[in-house]
Amino acid sequence: QVQLVESGGGLVQAGGSLRLSCVASGVFFTMNPSGWFRQAAGKQRELVATMAAGGRINQADSVKGRFTISRDNTKNTLYLQMNSLKPEDTAVYYCNTKSLARDYWGQGTQVTVSS
Repeated sequence: QVQLVESGGGLVQAGGSLRLSCVASGVFFTMNPSGWFRQAAGKQRELVATMAAGGRINQADSVKGRFTISRDNTKNTLYLQMNSLKPEDTAVYYCNTKSLARDYWGQGTQVTVSS
């Protein structure tokens, strides 16, 4: 059974930093594409950053230079380091992975950036 558990969200002032973590069980990030998505209130879910099984990274233009996706293979954990946060980064952030043509999602973690 695949399970993704996110943590690390919270309330931070503009310009601050947070690091999100996503621990996977039942699936390995080294074998499947994975990433972070976010959904702000009243908006559609959007891609933040993805990492292919081989490590290739793709990021949304809005977060380039501020957010970094990484993973620890020994811990089967995906990270999202978020720096220089802006109020428009406020959203629920979701961890995602794809295995056998199926999408799996974590429960989401709230990130709120105050101005």
